[in-house]
Amino acid sequence: MGKTKTAFVGQEDQQKAKDAKKAKYEAKKAARKIRVPGLGGGQRVVAVEAEPAQVEISSPTAPTIPATPKKIKVRGRKYLLARAKVDPTRVYLVDEAVKLVKETSFSSFPGRVEAHLVLRTGSVNKTVDLPHSTGQTRRIEIANDETIEKLKTGKIDFDLLIASPSMMPKLVPFARLLGPRGLMPNPKQGTISEKPEEVVSRFSGNTLQLKTEAKAPLLHAVIGKVDQTDKTLAENLLAVMCAVKDKGVQKAVLKATMGPAIKVAA
Repeated sequence: MGKTKTAFVGQEDQQKAKDAKKAKYEAKKAARKIRVPGLGGGQRVVAVEAEPAQVEISSPTAPTIPATPKKIKVRGRKYLLARAKVDPTRVYLVDEAVKLVKETSFSSFPGRVEAHLVLRTGSVNKTVDLPHSTGQTRRIEIANDETIEKLKTGKIDFDLLIASPSMMPKLVPFARLLGPRGLMPNPKQGTISEKPEEVVSRFSGNTLQLKTEAKAPLLHAVIGKVDQTDKTLAENLLAVMCAVKDKGVQKAVLKATMGPAIKVAA
């Protein structure tokens, strides 16, 4: 009996030794270093524990990317000389602003006189008749089958489109092309008529389409050219400001095509 017991104890010790050796091997296997493909420079992933959440990645610190320097807009000598005539802290009266915008225009051609208005509330999309011509030639087209063919190719060679009610169904597919440009015929603007030929004469050089930007109460309008008289430009500017007075003009700026901005009393 004693020998049998001794043999049993020896077998139990051997089994414990095997289990301990196996556990040690599994521990080494779990903690071995595994090379990860795709990581350069001999980077390795060290598995501290068997759980994926405990994996640590040893890699060199990423290099710091320097910030792109902001570009500084360089102005020419002519612009700087013109801007020196304008007091940026002053808000000029309409008559004063008109005279100054003509003095500060440094283009070699009769540049346009632009009015830029910031409205307090709402949006604007309306037609206003100015007391004087803006000095611009407007390309007016009466919608027909040839117009439809041009729109299919994305070609727009007109500043105003007039259509009869019967042509409107053919223009509807091009609403996304014409709408953002303010060219879609609209009964409120008077560009839809049973007699479009008679409407053309109404949209002469002194008819202006006022429309704010899609996402901001900003209005841009050309009221004339620098070679027109002070009175003409002043009255056209007042007509534009009166047309949107119900929206409240928060800020008004007058400038030539090539010239500095001049603040105008709203």
